[in-house]
Amino acid sequence: MPSFDIVSKTDLAEIDNALQNVMREVAQRYDFKGSQCSVERSEQELTIKADDDLKLKQMHELLQGHLARRQVEAGVLDYKEPEKAAGQSVRQKVGIREGIDKELAKRIVKDIKGSGIKVQVAIQGDELRVSGKKRDDLQETIQFVKGLKIEQPLQYVNFRD
Repeated sequence: MPSFDIVSKTDLAEIDNALQNVMREVAQRYDFKGSQCSVERSEQELTIKADDDLKLKQMHELLQGHLARRQVEAGVLDYKEPEKAAGQSVRQKVGIREGIDKELAKRIVKDIKGSGIKVQVAIQGDELRVSGKKRDDLQETIQFVKGLKIEQPLQYVNFRD
């Protein structure tokens, strides 16, 4: 029986490369001269430090631009609320999404079953396994899931006939 998996994986090495490029650009740009702006990664979380809200917004734009150049979708970043640090400076935590959480998995399963496509969907940890009798049904399911409004980037892997 043909099947495939729906997963959400993030290449942390590409994120590290993008962060290094961001820091290199911050060091060279005139508008960041003398500022204490930085981005660091620890496990599944980034910490953006900036002098003020304007510089924080510029750091967001830089980060998203460099991630896009490295083929990492901006949807993997989960921005938390910015918090005040010493003086005018601002600190913001940014989570890196990886894996499909239970609520999103249940929503995808419910939407696929409601679509009337003849496939079975099973939640397996942080990924979904979709199986059906025909390859065309699986391809239709992929197109259907791509059409859903999901902010988290998904990959369709392990297609077996």
